[in-house]
Amino acid sequence: MEILRTEHLSKVYGEGENRVRAVDDLTFSLEKGEFAALIGPSGSGKSTLLHLLGGVDRPTSGKVFVGGQDVYAQDEDRLAVFRRRQVGLIYQFYNLIPVLNVVENMTLPVLMDGRKVNEERLRELLRTLGLTDKRDSLPNQLSGGQQQRVSIGRALMNAPAIVLADEPTGNLDSANSREIVELLRYSNRAYGQTLLLITHDESIALQADRVLSFEDGRIVRDERLR
Repeated sequence: MEILRTEHLSKVYGEGENRVRAVDDLTFSLEKGEFAALIGPSGSGKSTLLHLLGGVDRPTSGKVFVGGQDVYAQDEDRLAVFRRRQVGLIYQFYNLIPVLNVVENMTLPVLMDGRKVNEERLRELLRTLGLTDKRDSLPNQLSGGQQQRVSIGRALMNAPAIVLADEPTGNLDSANSREIVELLRYSNRAYGQTLLLITHDESIALQADRVLSFEDGRIVRDERLR
């Protein structure tokens, strides 16, 4: 079942000689539960694409559909709700709130919607991420790997339709990188989460079901591994 689709998606910055087409007339789709890796050189438009898919940055032209919903047909208020509920975003920089503890950071998207936290899901995520005994800790009391686990928990807390991860292991050593990728792979399988992961690491990309090679705003190769 298709969970995400783009139609002739483009993002252009600047004008004249400074005009850059970061995403160029892109049409592709992802299936529900799929784990896809997006690889390509720096400056190829990978992060721009992730922002367009996640409702963070509006396209110059084209459309994005998530779960059959036309993302950019919504006004700004509805788009903000869509981002919190339907998209889990994970970045290289953990983007945790320094004055909030682990549980507060993880449940922030739910609380911002004025909804009640699913305590059973919270306990399960804390256990899966190895954070049960760190639930009251502040970000500065955690290692880099633990902080990234919190950001993963926050992304999964709302059981989103799709998880978008932009170089989530970029700030971590090799051991922590492996653990983070294993956790993302586990969440993909256990929760049926659709996962699109940006990485420069070919060994990480090869763990995906599908590898998309991105250059100059376009997918130049689409290889299914599983």
